[in-house]
Amino acid sequence: MSPIIEKNMGLNSWLMLISLGIIWGGSFYFVGVAVQQLPPLTIVWSRVGLAALTLWAVLFAFNIPFPRTSEALLALVGMGLLNNAIPFSLIVWGQTQLESGLASILNATTPVFTVIIAGLLLSDEKFNSTKLVGVLLGLVGTIILIGPDMLSNNEGNLLPKLAVLGAAISYGFAAVYGRRFKSLGIHPIATAAGQVSASTIMLAPLVIAFEQPFNLPMPDTQVWFSLISLAVVCTAFAYILYFKILSLSGATNLSLVTLIVPVSAVLLGYFFLSERLSGTQFLGMAVIGLGLIVMDGRLLKRMKLG
Repeated sequence: MSPIIEKNMGLNSWLMLISLGIIWGGSFYFVGVAVQQLPPLTIVWSRVGLAALTLWAVLFAFNIPFPRTSEALLALVGMGLLNNAIPFSLIVWGQTQLESGLASILNATTPVFTVIIAGLLLSDEKFNSTKLVGVLLGLVGTIILIGPDMLSNNEGNLLPKLAVLGAAISYGFAAVYGRRFKSLGIHPIATAAGQVSASTIMLAPLVIAFEQPFNLPMPDTQVWFSLISLAVVCTAFAYILYFKILSLSGATNLSLVTLIVPVSAVLLGYFFLSERLSGTQFLGMAVIGLGLIVMDGRLLKRMKLG
């Protein structure tokens, strides 16, 4: 039997969602610091590896059981690929050429892709006319964000933008794929530990082959602080919240977190990395935000009742 999903999130779910959005907004800032001295895969591998160590320590400290069935282990590998290895790598590579605020705004298209994927694959999150309008608005906002590069022969920053959008699509699949963990009876912390462990193992040969991190110059204290913050706060703790919200509220509601993420990411980038965003980019974000409000539907219903 499929787990029961709350259509309208309660106060606790909203508080967890807002907290997760603020934490993940910080991740774009920390990546923006780390890419100044480290290559992309090394950053991602450090992030998931340190997060895995943190989460395994929590598992042992609280005596939380870890699944051993082949079904559960295979599911964790799939989640590690879709929710960590692919999107983390695409975002970090994209941020080698994009400002952290813009990357976070592009990542805010995740709910658009999640609604499409969930509508096609999940019986309890099907399409309706409201979601369709919201998706179309989200796609228009995405086109505005990508900008004229898409229509010209000069690629400019098109490829990094497409990389971050690819990460958003991967997150959409991960949110849908992750619904199975509640029915499997796996504790959220065990799920988080399993997926980052799987992604650490998957990425290890690629990092060693292409970037040889052990031969790189030692980064400074600020980068080390960013890596530890990425791992412990923005990954280990964040994924505990992530899987709890997913089990309670479903893939579509969870994906709304990416509307909150750009706010903290843009503010951190503005104050600490001297980043600036154009009016066109804010317009694209506004259109995406409108699409998300339409997809959520609750504000529109209240306006009609009023």
